[in-house]
Amino acid sequence: MASVRAAVGASLAVARTRPRCVGLALPSSAPRSAWAAAMEPTPRWLAGLRFDNRALRELPVETPPPGPEDSLATPRPVPGACFSRARPAPLRRPRLVALSEPALALLGLEASEEAEVEAEAALFFSGNALLPGTEPAAHCYCGHQFGQFAGQLGDGAAMYLGEVCTAAGERWELQLKGAGPTPFSRQADGRKVLRSSIREFLCSEAMFHLGIPTTRAGACVTSESTVMRDVFYDGNPKYEKCTVVLRIAPTFIRFGSFEIFKPPDEHTGRAGPSVGRDDIRVQLLDYVISSFYPEIQAAHTCDTDNIQRNAAFFREVTQRTARMVAEWQCVGFCHGVLNTDNMSIVGLTIDYGPFGFLDRYDPDHICNASDNAGRYTYSKQPQVCKWNLQKLAEALEPELPLALAEAILKEEFDTEFQRHYLQKMRKKLGLIRVEKEEDGTLVAKLLETMHLTGADFTNTFCVLSSFPADLSDSAEFLSRLTSQCASLEELRLAFRPQMDPRQLSMMLMLAQSNPQLFALIGTQANVTKELERVEHQSRLEQLSPSDLQSKNRDHWEAWLQEYRDRLDKEKEGVGDTAAWQAERVRVMRANNPKYVLRNYIAQKAIEAAENGDFSEVRRVLKLLESPYHSEEEATGPEAVARSTEEQSSYSNRPPLWAAELCVTSS
Repeated sequence: MASVRAAVGASLAVARTRPRCVGLALPSSAPRSAWAAAMEPTPRWLAGLRFDNRALRELPVETPPPGPEDSLATPRPVPGACFSRARPAPLRRPRLVALSEPALALLGLEASEEAEVEAEAALFFSGNALLPGTEPAAHCYCGHQFGQFAGQLGDGAAMYLGEVCTAAGERWELQLKGAGPTPFSRQADGRKVLRSSIREFLCSEAMFHLGIPTTRAGACVTSESTVMRDVFYDGNPKYEKCTVVLRIAPTFIRFGSFEIFKPPDEHTGRAGPSVGRDDIRVQLLDYVISSFYPEIQAAHTCDTDNIQRNAAFFREVTQRTARMVAEWQCVGFCHGVLNTDNMSIVGLTIDYGPFGFLDRYDPDHICNASDNAGRYTYSKQPQVCKWNLQKLAEALEPELPLALAEAILKEEFDTEFQRHYLQKMRKKLGLIRVEKEEDGTLVAKLLETMHLTGADFTNTFCVLSSFPADLSDSAEFLSRLTSQCASLEELRLAFRPQMDPRQLSMMLMLAQSNPQLFALIGTQANVTKELERVEHQSRLEQLSPSDLQSKNRDHWEAWLQEYRDRLDKEKEGVGDTAAWQAERVRVMRANNPKYVLRNYIAQKAIEAAENGDFSEVRRVLKLLESPYHSEEEATGPEAVARSTEEQSSYSNRPPLWAAELCVTSS
C-alpha cells in the first residue's frame, strides 16, 4: 500500500504541471505525440484497463487542424467525419464525489474508498491525466430539437476516451462528460457543473437498478474550477464548480449520428455537415450493425444487397425503443429532452438532463422548465419516441427505402409498446396467471383515479402491493392508500395561476378581436392551460380538507372494487390460495420500486455536496442500488428500526418546497 501511495503521489505531482503544457503544438498525424504521452502519470489502480478503440479505426476521423493543441477545440463545421480529435482541459484540484462500484465492475475494476483509489480516480476521471491507450475525441451528430432540425450539434460537453476490452470479452466505451470544449461546443465552454453532474451520475445508476436499459456512470469528480451559469435564466448568474462524470456504454452513437447527411431542412434551412456523403452513411451503418447487432449481421451475410439487413436493424431499434419508453412509463420517468440527438441507437436511456420522476400523478407533467410548449410531457413520450424513429428512418435512406422503414415503424412500434407496457403493468398489479382483455381498461382507470386524487405514483403502487386478500382489512388499507393522495394545500399550490389576471384578460380579448394574430403568437395552448388552472383553483377554494378526503375515498373505493373483481378471476381454479397470494405479492414488490430518484432527494444531496459534504450523494447512490428492497443487513431490533426509519424518509411523498424546484438543462 505504501508503494501505491507513493506512486499516486508522484502521479498527482506530475498532473499539477500539466496546465503548463497547454498550447504546445502537437503533430497533426496522431492524437498525442510520444512526448505528451510520456508526460502522463502512471496509473496503478487503473493499470489493468486495456483499450482497443475500434470506432476510431472503422469510422472517419477529422484531420486535426494545423496549429497549437488549443485549436482542436475551435468551433467549426466538421464535414466528412464522425469524430474529431479532442483534449480534456485540466481542472484545478479535482476531487472525487463518488464512485459506482457496480458500474466500474463492468470494467473489471474493484472500487473502494481508499484514499489512493479516490485520488487516482479524481486524477484520471477528471481528464487531468490520460490513461495509456485512450484517444480523446468528440462525436459529430445532428438533431431535431423540440421538433426542429438544428443542424450540426455533436459532443459539445462530452469526450470519447476509448473502448475498454474486458476479461469477460465485453467492450465498453468510456466518456468524460464536462471535460472541456470540443469543436462542437459552439459558444459554450464544454463544462458541466456539480448539480447537473450529480443528477446524471445518480440517475444513470438508479435507472440500471430499476431494470431499465441505460448508459452507466462510473464516477463523479468535481473541482475548484468554476464557470458561470444562469440557473433560472433570470439574469442572475452565479459561479458553479466544474464537474465531470465518467459515462460507460457499449456505444454513445445515437439517432442524430445518422442525421449528419441530411440535406437542407425545408423549415429551418439547416443541413448536416456531410450532405451527399452516402459512403460514410454506409460505413456508419455497417459499423453499428456489425458491432452492436452481430446476430443481424450474421443472418444476412449471404444477401445480395443490405436492404433486408438494414430493415432487420431498423425493426430491432424500433422494438428496443418501444420497450425502453414503456419501462419509463411504468416507473413514472420523464426524460425531459427527447430530441433525436438524445436517442440511443442501441435502445438505452441516454443524456440525463432535466429529467424527473413523477410525484403526484399528472399525465401532462413537464419536468423540463425550458419546455414551454409541453412537447415532452410524460404522456407524450411514447409518441415522441415514435416521431424520432420516423426521423431516423428518413436519415437511413437510401440504404433503407423510406417506404419500407415507415411500414416497419407502423407495424412494430405501437404493438410492441402496448404489449410490453401492459405486461409490465400486469406485474405491478399482481395479475400473474391470466391475461384478460379488460386489463388495459383496469390500468387506464387506475391512472385516471390517481390523477383525480393527486396520488403519488411510486407510493400508490407500493401500497397496492399489500392489497389484502381479507375484506376485513379493507378500511385500514383504504386509509393507507388515500394517505398517498395530494393534500388540499399541495393541490392549491400545483394549480395556482401562472399568468397575471390582466395578462390573461388581454390574451382573451386578443383571441376574440384578432384570432389570426393570436394564433401567430402561438399562445393558444398556454391560455387554454391557464384557464384550466383558474377553473381548477376555483373548485379547490370551495373544498374543505374533509370534502377532499371524502371524494378521494369514493374514487378509490370504486376502483378497488373493480380490482378485487379482477383478482377473483385471477385466482379461479387456484388450489393453494396462500401460495398464490404470496407469489402475487412477491411479483408486485419486484416490480414496484420503493425508491426512485425524486427531485427533492437529488436536491438535498446536491446542496450537501455544494457545501463540500459528499456523504449524502454516496448514501443515495447506495440506496438506489436496491430500489425494490427495504431490508438492510442490520442486526438486532434497534438497528433494524433505525435503518427502516432512515430509509423511509427517502420513500416519503415530497415536501411542499419540492414543487418549487426548477430543473433546467444547463
